[in-house]
Amino acid sequence: MDLTLSGGLVRAGERARERFYDSSGYGHVENGGALTLAPVEAAHLLYRGDIDSVDGMDVRALLSSAVVSEVAFFVYKDLRDRGFYLTPAREGWVDEPEGIDFVVYPRGNGPWDDTVEYRVRVVGERDTVPAREVGDCVLAVVDEESEITYLETDRPAVEGTSDASVPAVEGDLLAERVLCWDPPTELYERAFYGQRLDDEGAVQLSLLEATYLARDGSLTVDGGAEAVLERGREVEGERFDRRLTAYSTLRERGVVPKTGFKFGSDFRTYADVDSVEDLGHSELLVRVLPATHTFDPRDLALDVRLAHGVRKRMVFALVGDGVEWLSVARLTP
Repeated sequence: MDLTLSGGLVRAGERARERFYDSSGYGHVENGGALTLAPVEAAHLLYRGDIDSVDGMDVRALLSSAVVSEVAFFVYKDLRDRGFYLTPAREGWVDEPEGIDFVVYPRGNGPWDDTVEYRVRVVGERDTVPAREVGDCVLAVVDEESEITYLETDRPAVEGTSDASVPAVEGDLLAERVLCWDPPTELYERAFYGQRLDDEGAVQLSLLEATYLARDGSLTVDGGAEAVLERGREVEGERFDRRLTAYSTLRERGVVPKTGFKFGSDFRTYADVDSVEDLGHSELLVRVLPATHTFDPRDLALDVRLAHGVRKRMVFALVGDGVEWLSVARLTP
């Protein structure tokens, strides 16, 4: 069967509908019953030997042309090999947000059904991905050896039940922290602020913790909250303000953030802290980024792999006018 390329689409005609669409979910049925294929679908059918040519081109010629993206072809083939039917989204055949390449249906379903399993965006490992353009899709990252890593992204609700309120406490502002010499027990034991110098007694607070408590009126230091805030900016620059926004938002949502330094992140978090003595494992690793951040897929894969290795979920706090949360995790379709 020889097909023709016109207007960026491959025309297969009415006879192809039963063979390719009805039985295997390829293409889009136009008014009048003619079947139209996206170039990536035609390339897959050429690869399988189900059609002979497209405008005289075999699969080698079609993939060498500018008509088909090779990374899109590798992802399309992989998902087909895994037993999925899928529809290319950029031809306008399905109503999807810009940036989605494929709509993938649950196994056993196809384009004639209403159920969607995944919305897939295809990128190469050297491409970049704006943070604002993901959150309800699967990133299919094709590396330089054409192996594919699937990363599921969503916008989670980050919430907990921890109580951030503590009795009044006084502290001394040092170079990069605040030291509370006679703190109430609740400061560390119940609200999990700071770290003890010993098993009991003095508690040292990070500049983030101290700024939050000073703004809340719970902590008194010379110079007040403004002095701690300015010290934080001296130490970290504008990054301190972003981290403070994320920290404050987490505390206000009942989540306890603690340093994530040993995990290469800004915070590790605890959603339900009643007592430090009964503290469980932290659930999230949080990296704080500006809302305008653009991801490198290699960095995303590194963060997700690390979080998975320590049994946590990787979440990004995207700070702009407020905080948006983005969760990314490995996926095996």
